Amino acid sequence: MILSIFVFISLLLIPFLKIEPKSKLTVTAIIVVTGEILFWTGGILVGKEMFTKYKTYFNPKKWFKRKVEEV
Repeated sequence: MILSIFVFISLLLIPFLKIEPKSKLTVTAIIVVTGEILFWTGGILVGKEMFTKYKTYFNPKKWFKRKVEEV
């Protein structure tokens, strides 16, 4: 699952490649599909409980929310 993060980050490099636009589109599609396959394969390998935990960590909506402490 961690490897899939690096695959998705590599998408940021595509606009700087000196290849034709059709090839950039193809490379982008391949990277997205590969990242999804790696993420879901990692989810299967770590199990349901750990996958659910990691999925919440990767949710951008929850990155900047503060945790509420229970009294």
